[in-house]
Amino acid sequence: MTDAGLDAILACDFATVYYLAGRVFDGFVYIPADADPVWFVKRPVHLAGDRVCHIRKPEDIPSALEELGAGLPARLGLEMDLCSYSLVERLKGAFPGAEALNASPALRAARSVKTEEELAQVRLSGAKHVGVYSRIPSLYTTGMTDYELQIAIEYLSRKEGCLGQFRISGSSMELFMGNVICGESADAPSPYDFAMGGKGMDPSLPVGASGEEIRPGCTVMVDVNGNFTGYMTDMTRVYSLGTLPKIALDAHQCSVDIHVEFRRLAVAGASAKALYEMARGMAAERGFEKYFMGHRQQAGFVGHGVGIEINESPVLAPRSRDILEEGNVVALEPKFVIPGVGAVGIENTYIIHSDRAECVTDAPEDIIPLD
Repeated sequence: MTDAGLDAILACDFATVYYLAGRVFDGFVYIPADADPVWFVKRPVHLAGDRVCHIRKPEDIPSALEELGAGLPARLGLEMDLCSYSLVERLKGAFPGAEALNASPALRAARSVKTEEELAQVRLSGAKHVGVYSRIPSLYTTGMTDYELQIAIEYLSRKEGCLGQFRISGSSMELFMGNVICGESADAPSPYDFAMGGKGMDPSLPVGASGEEIRPGCTVMVDVNGNFTGYMTDMTRVYSLGTLPKIALDAHQCSVDIHVEFRRLAVAGASAKALYEMARGMAAERGFEKYFMGHRQQAGFVGHGVGIEINESPVLAPRSRDILEEGNVVALEPKFVIPGVGAVGIENTYIIHSDRAECVTDAPEDIIPLD
């Protein structure tokens, strides 16, 4: 992370702190290029260790470094994509002799390649995620609304150990525990950068279930929280009542087939842009381009990295420059919105290897009847 000419990085975003320290605390992680990290902690006050320094404010950090015998950096990396302007200015003031540079890209790149320990946590979340989804049909009762089904799924997920926290980087998305989208609600344009939005229950959070009754001939798309370990998986399956029209079934099969092709192509060295183009091209060949990743409003990607946050690198998008690396964890979600029916298509989470894409959300992929 300090190979971009930086002498040190000072990080404070909770997701980054968890990645670097293995736990969340209020404070900063200081990563020098040529020494061990230092943990500058404001809260909780009980943390202790050889490299733990308790501080009251960021301005305490330089003097604490000098007490440790560490020199102050000439080029200091900050999380400028995530920190507020006022915090960046405070940190610049605390290190007046340092050139402040943006370390967010380097941190994102480092987090995108998971260690074996991290991948073990992803696999465990995937197994628990699959277990919850296998029980969804048993949660449905006649006359249930999408909101009631979402609550039932959330309750089951929490009982099975879901942490509830749905970590998202940046300000373009917010969500509670996931999306359950029924019928026409799938076609509601969303203010958020999700593949599927949903009307939601209130204008203050216009996403997900809208409270409408689950009706025959419509789909229910379930895309709920897979955070069971701090490293999450992302998974979507489609449920239905009664008979669906052929166009919905065919579009869903197109999504499944895109996943088959992805598993063949998504190896270390593959272009994220080329994988997006493969998915969009298959949708166009089968006549589903106008429904691909939305209908009234279309998402500009078909997949994304997953880990501590739901929107990590790499991103599978038309202008992406990302190249897949061994140890990436990627969620692929080719979805379609069929007017009058709802959303179809699946999402799986994959670990990228040199010769294969390992699916860690291995569950039935057909549309699953609720009745």
